[in-house]
Amino acid sequence: MSEKHHIIPVWFFVGVLLFVYGILIFISGIAELSHPPDTVLSNLHAPVWWGALLIVLGGAYCLIFRPKNT
Repeated sequence: MSEKHHIIPVWFFVGVLLFVYGILIFISGIAELSHPPDTVLSNLHAPVWWGALLIVLGGAYCLIFRPKNT
């Protein structure tokens, strides 16, 4: 009876967290487009850019460190 244990890398879970946080930040940034905050640099739409960046990074981590079926 040989059992193989598959180890899931912690970086896969980091990628999932980055992806989920990116989606949440991106959605809040899209919601802010109709009601911009009264800050100096609100015209840069930072939540949209940071959310998109986190989605891309999280997706890359998930693809690179996904569990292998061996």
